[in-house]
Amino acid sequence: MIEIYTDGACKGNPGPGGWGALLTSGKHQKKIYGGELDTTNNRMELLAAIRALESLKKPSVVHLHTDSQYMRKGMLEWIKGWKKNGWKTAAKKPVKNVELWKALDEQVATHEVKWFWVKGHSGDPGNEMADQLANLGVDSVIRKDSIGKVHVIDGVEG
Repeated sequence: MIEIYTDGACKGNPGPGGWGALLTSGKHQKKIYGGELDTTNNRMELLAAIRALESLKKPSVVHLHTDSQYMRKGMLEWIKGWKKNGWKTAAKKPVKNVELWKALDEQVATHEVKWFWVKGHSGDPGNEMADQLANLGVDSVIRKDSIGKVHVIDGVEG
């Protein structure tokens, strides 16, 4: 089983943003982060989960922890209706960030994912690390040295 903590951060919304994810399996750990120059916090939240799930080498049982109700509710409550309605909301408007929702849905279908909400900035060590990584992502794009790159720290088998 793999525990994943994800977070997104933005300096301005929209503005330069970053995403981060902490993946742990037993005593193995991997930290990944990245960012985009002109983005939103919600996009970074989604991208953190997408990149974390993409980084797994094989289908896995995953406990995914997020402080984003937008992402959690989107995956647990809204996405079935969006797909049924041709990626339109209940108000018949196009779903925002649809390409990211589709990518996340594809990744979730590969794994057995259980979703957990954690209150942000509440002292949860996994969430705090994901937040630090997301801020590293913001810093990396502000420095313009790694726009669109995925940075990896450590390693985890998955």
